[in-house]
Amino acid sequence: METRTLGRTGLKVSTLGFGCGAVGGLMVRGAPADQQRAVARAIELGINYFDTAPQYGDGASERNLGRVLHELTLAADVLVGTKIRVPRADYGRLAQAIPEGLEASLKRLGRESVDLFQLHNAIAPESGDEALSLRAVFGEVVPAFERLRAQGKVRFLGITAVGDTASLQQVIAAQAFDTAQISYNMLNPSAGAAVPAGYPAQDYGDLIGRAQSAGMGVINIRVLAGGALSGSEARHPIASPPPAPIGSGHDYGVDVQRALRLAPLVEQGFADDLVEASLRFSTANPGVSTVLIGMSRIEELEHAAAAVNKGPLTPEALRQLAALQGGFVGEGR
Repeated sequence: METRTLGRTGLKVSTLGFGCGAVGGLMVRGAPADQQRAVARAIELGINYFDTAPQYGDGASERNLGRVLHELTLAADVLVGTKIRVPRADYGRLAQAIPEGLEASLKRLGRESVDLFQLHNAIAPESGDEALSLRAVFGEVVPAFERLRAQGKVRFLGITAVGDTASLQQVIAAQAFDTAQISYNMLNPSAGAAVPAGYPAQDYGDLIGRAQSAGMGVINIRVLAGGALSGSEARHPIASPPPAPIGSGHDYGVDVQRALRLAPLVEQGFADDLVEASLRFSTANPGVSTVLIGMSRIEELEHAAAAVNKGPLTPEALRQLAALQGGFVGEGR
């Protein structure tokens, strides 16, 4: 599998990354044997980045990933990223809560350090709910993260780029973090290209280009819009219920219906299905370092790897996609 450089980290990451989240559910609710089989197969396919977080199954994802990586002798060279989402009750003690959160994650993973430690909170002008303010990020989060790096417990620092667009742009411009997880997909391409006025999605204002200019590695999240870009509302038994959209329609059903309107890409032979089209759309952006996909079963991993290995969508396919996306302009979210 192709590898790309993860920004200024210099790490070479597989174009497809292994998402251990709760949406697909394999690393949260799957059978242990299936989890081991999927991770082993991912490594055989050349996938070397595994992404988890405490919120995925209340720690289950970290525990299961840690167990499997210890069981597999061929897993020594993989890269592991985890996150911290500081609860609102701890906003007044970020300097203590952040290292405590990392220690808990390392214990669940059975590791002394992680390659990438990421802020999972949204970022906004002011703190509230799950969002942290710019003042808190720059004044408290960054110093706490840097202390952990100095202690050798994390190699690189990242953010999950959700929240207020202008605030995210400021954080990226400051170059305080090494990577950004950015929502970018065929329903909302605004993180990678300008969208017309009236496009029914949050305008992320070319976050990918901005991150690339800042030397940050880009980890593409929500490539399938939580599953909506499969074109089906059906969910696997171990998958989560339909997740709330991030930056796109007002609910999952709206996203599925819009996804179905992109079916001409398949009908015209540009891809075998919408999942393949979605993955190849993301890899067509040179600013994307790796594309995360979650899964419920190993067959979804095989399908995703085969799709990525076909290479990016052609320029003609991207032009057709842009024309189809133009049909969304003026619709409500």
